[in-house]
Amino acid sequence: MADCLFCKIIAGDIPSTGVHETDTTYAFRDINPQSRVHVLVVPKNHHEDANELANHPNLLAALLKAGVEVADIEGIKDSGYRFVFNTGDDACRTVFHAHLHVLGGEQLTDFGR
Repeated sequence: MADCLFCKIIAGDIPSTGVHETDTTYAFRDINPQSRVHVLVVPKNHHEDANELANHPNLLAALLKAGVEVADIEGIKDSGYRFVFNTGDDACRTVFHAHLHVLGGEQLTDFGR
C-alpha cells in the first residue's frame, strides 16, 4: 500500500532497526518505545489489523512465532514479555498495518486504564 508507513519500512524506503526477519514477517525497534524492549512484528504483506489477520491463521501464527523469537533474541523470553495488537479507534491504533508489539525488559505496569 503506497501510503502505509510500515509498507515503506518493509520496502526499505524508510530506515528501521531490524531485529528479526522471516519470509513473511519483519521485526524492528519501535521509534517511541514504551518499555526497555519494544519491538514491532509486522506481516510483510499489508493487512490492516488483527481483525483481518483472523482470516489468515497461518500468518497470525507466524507473527506470534516471530514475537517469541524476538523475545529470545532480546533476552526477555524467560523474564517475561507482553504481546499487544491495537485494533480500532478505542485501542488508539495509529498505523493501519497490522503489527504485534513485543514489550518487556522491565517490570511492566498493570494492563488497561
